[in-house]
Amino acid sequence: MLKVGLTGGIGAGKSEVSRLLAGYGAVVVDADRIAREVVEPGTPGLDAVVAAFGASVLTADGTLDRPKLGSLVFADPEKLRVLNAIVHPLVGARSAELEAAAGPDAIVVHDVPLLAENGLAPLYDLVVVVDAAPGTQLARLVGRRGMTEGEARARMAAQATREQRLAVATLVIDNDGPLEALEHQVRAVWKDLVARAADASVE
Repeated sequence: MLKVGLTGGIGAGKSEVSRLLAGYGAVVVDADRIAREVVEPGTPGLDAVVAAFGASVLTADGTLDRPKLGSLVFADPEKLRVLNAIVHPLVGARSAELEAAAGPDAIVVHDVPLLAENGLAPLYDLVVVVDAAPGTQLARLVGRRGMTEGEARARMAAQATREQRLAVATLVIDNDGPLEALEHQVRAVWKDLVARAADASVE
């Protein structure tokens, strides 16, 4: 098994890279998706979030009000730390289960937004960073996700810097350009991963 960490700043295009890698045959373990699952209604995760932040972070139907919680934690580093302390261990446990089920010959890509922030690079055989200039990220967040410029800058500021992410990268995918250029790079990275996995199985 080849364990790959995939990360990138918000708006860099990591989700698109993840989707393309899955299409080539990677087993993708999506930390964001798992983070949503572990705080669904009826889970211990949601109970812990409500205990920490109050029932006001719930919608009328009892699900987590993500925009409201986001506005609380991204404006307050201490509250963000509290939320991460609840969610990250639950995500880690579920990710380990999915990885174990993938099989010994799999290329397992862990899609982890906060890989650099949480010092997780040593957990993987290599790290792929999807990189985009801060101006590109900002334009995508405002143009595609409907954030205000202030909201977008706050989300970006809550993450690692571009330099911090690049410092942990084994391979870098530059996503400042068009989708066609991204697909070409992801194909090349996939070939690299397949070769590394084959080498590892021989050793």
